[in-house]
Amino acid sequence: MNKFGYFIAKNRVLVIIVATLLLLPSFYGMAKTRINYDILTYLPEKLDSVKGQRILSDDFKNSGLSFLIVENMESKDVAKLKEKITNVEGVEKVIWVDDFVDTGIPEEILPKDLKDAFYRENSTLMMIQFSDKVSSDTTQEAVVGIRKLLNKQCFLSGTASAMRDTIDIADKQTPIYVFMAVIFAIVVLALTLESTFIPFIILLSMAYAIMYNFGTNIFFGEISYVTKSLAAVLQLGVTMDYSIFLLHRYDEESEKLDDKNQAMANAIQKTAASIVGSSLTTIAGFLAICFMELTIGKDIGIVMAKGVLLGLISVITTLPAFMLLFDKLIHRFSHKTILPEFDGLAKLVTKHYKAFIVIAILIFLPAFYGQSHNEVYYNIDESLPDDIESVIAFRKLKNEYNMITTHMVLVSEEVPNFEMKQMIDEIEKLDGVERAVSYEKFVGPSVPETFIPQEVKDKFQQSGYKLILVNSNFKAATDEENAQIDAISAIVKKYDDKAILTGEGVLTKDLIKITDTDFKKVNIISTLAIFVIVMFVFTSISIPIFLILVIELAIFINMCVPFYAGNSIPFIASIIIGSIQLGATVDYAILLTTRFREEIRNGHDKFEAMEIAVRESAKSIVTSGFTFFAATVGVGVISKIEIIKSMSVMIARGALVSTGVILFILPGVLLAFEGFIKATSKNWNKSIVDKIKGGKIIYENK
Repeated sequence: MNKFGYFIAKNRVLVIIVATLLLLPSFYGMAKTRINYDILTYLPEKLDSVKGQRILSDDFKNSGLSFLIVENMESKDVAKLKEKITNVEGVEKVIWVDDFVDTGIPEEILPKDLKDAFYRENSTLMMIQFSDKVSSDTTQEAVVGIRKLLNKQCFLSGTASAMRDTIDIADKQTPIYVFMAVIFAIVVLALTLESTFIPFIILLSMAYAIMYNFGTNIFFGEISYVTKSLAAVLQLGVTMDYSIFLLHRYDEESEKLDDKNQAMANAIQKTAASIVGSSLTTIAGFLAICFMELTIGKDIGIVMAKGVLLGLISVITTLPAFMLLFDKLIHRFSHKTILPEFDGLAKLVTKHYKAFIVIAILIFLPAFYGQSHNEVYYNIDESLPDDIESVIAFRKLKNEYNMITTHMVLVSEEVPNFEMKQMIDEIEKLDGVERAVSYEKFVGPSVPETFIPQEVKDKFQQSGYKLILVNSNFKAATDEENAQIDAISAIVKKYDDKAILTGEGVLTKDLIKITDTDFKKVNIISTLAIFVIVMFVFTSISIPIFLILVIELAIFINMCVPFYAGNSIPFIASIIIGSIQLGATVDYAILLTTRFREEIRNGHDKFEAMEIAVRESAKSIVTSGFTFFAATVGVGVISKIEIIKSMSVMIARGALVSTGVILFILPGVLLAFEGFIKATSKNWNKSIVDKIKGGKIIYENK
């Protein structure tokens, strides 16, 4: 590794040229990587609800459905607007009252079912079916095209419309997220490091790694908008430690050697050994997310694990090259840091360690209760601001037409029309069902099939399936909605045991079920993976138990805040925040524990050893924790998308909470159980004597 480090140092200009050239394919990869804004597309393919969406998309050309409310407009003008919308590319069909009766018939004498479905006092309702799935580029462009045809009298609601607003907000704000992360990180680094110029060098090197990470996402074809929004700031936050470690080691080696190249080679060699071990826990935390049945976990996990690896490579290649290239500027702008020496903290946590253990125990119960009783939301519209188009339209649909979600029922075309009518009658009697729409409902079973216009029939019957649209005034992800879905399923299965029920509410119900199992699975896998890594790092059974318990306390404290603050959190946060916080901040605990063991091996008693360990480790832990906080808090401050805002705030808060718990609680735990640790760890309190007998290193008890 020393030869590699010396090669990097000596050929620093070549390294920078190669690294810069590699940005070109990275930019291409970034531009060609598609962003998926539909969380529900990450549900497993085996689910009936997902199979139903595929049938709607492939056979009915109708996996996406939106509702358009038109206020105070003459019927002839509404008909013209409908025709224009029908001609928009990506729109398969537009369903309105003129599909069933002549619009010349006065509204007052229309059949009650038609009137209730399509009219209110001063408005009318259209149903817009898209030819492709909601998340497709075609559908999203269609939403843009439809909105260009609308005026202030028109309100477009539905998942496709909400997704369009999400795309617009995310596209505008993601560059701001990164800018804020960079500014805040520069401020923290400038105050905590001894050079004003070095933060810019570190962030420049990190920028290369981030670009490589986003560029290589092209191999996946697409990534989720959650990943896109958080990947850069997360990668910056979790890999910044490695840069700081290299910087400190280089300064240390430079004091010993006059040759800058050799000093950097030594720094790379010694830093690589330590940060590879540290990065393993972070990578393990992210890879654990990949085991989610909801495949967005694989999306986030692989991208972030790859980002950590690329950040690690950047630290031992591009960062050393930049540091040597700008060495004079780095030292020209040297200054004192604002960080104290932490002598007082070291004495406090060592002297009163029992009190801090008691405090930890007292905090544990309310923290555990709070984090396990968080209110979780699953709907994309809840993550959007109240003043955007889709949310305003959604409120109108809810208040005026008493519609919140729409279920799609697919039954066999072999079910006769009279049974279809009976089925629909039963469904409409269910609590919370506003109405059910099918061509049998409006035409009636007594009318011969040959009398039904083919155009109308095609909207509700394709490829061996009949379609029923069930409008519900219950909100997706609520107990009432889920009970309603079960009741509808029971009814349709009586008439066709292979019938399929799908739609936003059904998909969300499946999402809730999967989330519960994913949460347990990810927690177990991430904990076990990090346990094994820490066990091998310390050759100890007990140390990983204590370190993980302390970080879990920090996670509980972090996750209980929304409960006691009366806030809800996005479902994805409850699954992945713990893994991210555990994987990213257990490094701080490893650093403190390693120094504690080192000082015990140097002959100090456990209290002296802990005092030295806290005093010497605190600067690195505080710098790392505050940098992680700085890199992510900006997103939480400015984001208008609640799912991104909530996750960023929790990640940022988690960095501070973990820093505090490790500095105040962990010392007490290690001191209290030092005897047990010694008995369950290999060579815990032994130091290596500088002599070898018989080709073996001899350990001497201290």
